[in-house]
Amino acid sequence: MNADRLLANFNTLVDTPGAVPRLRRFILDLAVRGKLVPQDPNDEPASELLARVAAETPRYEADRVTMMRPNHSLPNAWQWVAVGNLFAYDAGVKSEPNAIDPDVWVLDLQDIEKDTGRLLARVTAAQRISKSTKSEFRAGDILYGKLRPYLNKVLVANEHGYSTTEIVALRSYIPLYTGYCALAFRRPDFVNYVTRVGQGTKMPRLRRKDALVAPFPLPPLAEQHRIVVKVDELMTLCDRLEEARQEREAARDRFAATNLARLSSPDPDLPTFRSDAAFVTENFDRITARSDQVAALRRTILDLAVHGRLVPQDPTDEPASELLRRTHGKNVKRIGSTREPSAKDIGCHPDLNGWAIAPLGALLVFHYGKGMSAKERLRKGPVPVFGSNGMVGFCENPLTEESAIIVGRKGSAGALNLCDGPSWTTDVAYYVEAPSYLDIRFLFIQLQALDLGSLGKGVKPGLSRNDAYQLSLGVPPLEEQRRIVARVDEMMALCDRLVDRLATTEDTCTSMLDVVLHEALESVHYGRVTGAVGAGQVTADG
Repeated sequence: MNADRLLANFNTLVDTPGAVPRLRRFILDLAVRGKLVPQDPNDEPASELLARVAAETPRYEADRVTMMRPNHSLPNAWQWVAVGNLFAYDAGVKSEPNAIDPDVWVLDLQDIEKDTGRLLARVTAAQRISKSTKSEFRAGDILYGKLRPYLNKVLVANEHGYSTTEIVALRSYIPLYTGYCALAFRRPDFVNYVTRVGQGTKMPRLRRKDALVAPFPLPPLAEQHRIVVKVDELMTLCDRLEEARQEREAARDRFAATNLARLSSPDPDLPTFRSDAAFVTENFDRITARSDQVAALRRTILDLAVHGRLVPQDPTDEPASELLRRTHGKNVKRIGSTREPSAKDIGCHPDLNGWAIAPLGALLVFHYGKGMSAKERLRKGPVPVFGSNGMVGFCENPLTEESAIIVGRKGSAGALNLCDGPSWTTDVAYYVEAPSYLDIRFLFIQLQALDLGSLGKGVKPGLSRNDAYQLSLGVPPLEEQRRIVARVDEMMALCDRLVDRLATTEDTCTSMLDVVLHEALESVHYGRVTGAVGAGQVTADG
């Protein structure tokens, strides 16, 4: 597998997560290894460039630094050289902001796009009010962001200006092609190096001593120009690949949204709805190509379930309103309020035969959990202990013997967990036991569809049960609840299998891309990496 074949087949891999950025890095890797364009035996070798550095730079021999060992070899006409032996590091004179001409360019790190080196904004001293010291730079300097160097912010200055001191000016001792120098400082192995040696946890910086000893791959000057031309050509190809990928993603998003919206549209006629539902269930793969689209499909399934659209109603089922009245008498106490319930607290659903509808507070109690310290929790035990967002340990005795839904109260407000058996709920959560007229698994589906997290308030979101009590719940006949649960389980299992398939496909494509890039790097033929895009297709010469 060579680089020509890589580009010819890249269309099958371009949808792999991060594929285009990885191709960009691969191109830079080829470029700085001397494998992107052919060498010309008539070029003046890099050794002659270094001889001029030694001849033209005062005290050069005395100031030489010892280069770190490079990690790969270079073509014969190239030379490895320490950064400090080829560039004056942090060459700009420092100036206070009040001494800078208001019309002069002042560069900040935020003005440089990471990885690409594109200039995002050009701001003058008058436009950028600052009290911090600035570093002067000249046209032709390589401007390198030493703060969080893994962001890979490198820019060639095209005019005189000043920058934050977190950007250092690298000024070559002899004329070099600055376009090549910039891409060499953005190359993957240099990014890996500065990421590894950067000092500081939250805001790492590249130290001067680490920068000076880093190896720099120096080609003949004429080859530097040829490399930049080829890199620009291939980066344009990457831009077009990325645009085509984004267009495909947008089309997939529209396709998924349109089909899911049909299911949720108000009052569709029954044949149309059944046709749309059948299309969705039979075309999961086409509708969902990414995990976030599967999440949208799951939300749609829940929405259909709690609005009576997932399974047909059966006229022989006992109506939920009858079940509720038989269970609690003619009136049902509204738990979320101190007043006596009115006749309208529980009523027949206006759209669904056999369904009742009521405020959540007329049907359920959100019980407060009880505190339990971390020391009291066990690593193992008969009773699981739940916090606001899941199980946090075990204990000996339960707070409730019944199966319960745990609802996050503080922090992970509205987060839901279902425990099928005795449990303990801590004081950062509520627990809800299902009344006899609600299947607990159907109740779990209902609470998921309500999106209780959206009711969270405060910096550390908290859920008030009184707010939850105002929401409405539709209550189907008990037998229909069970049919809905079975159908939801079936469709969620389909979603799970789809997620697994997407993950497997992604892993396969990622592994394939790793192999292809590695093989292409190892066996590339000089000068044969070419490419063009037409109608979303990548082709290659040779």
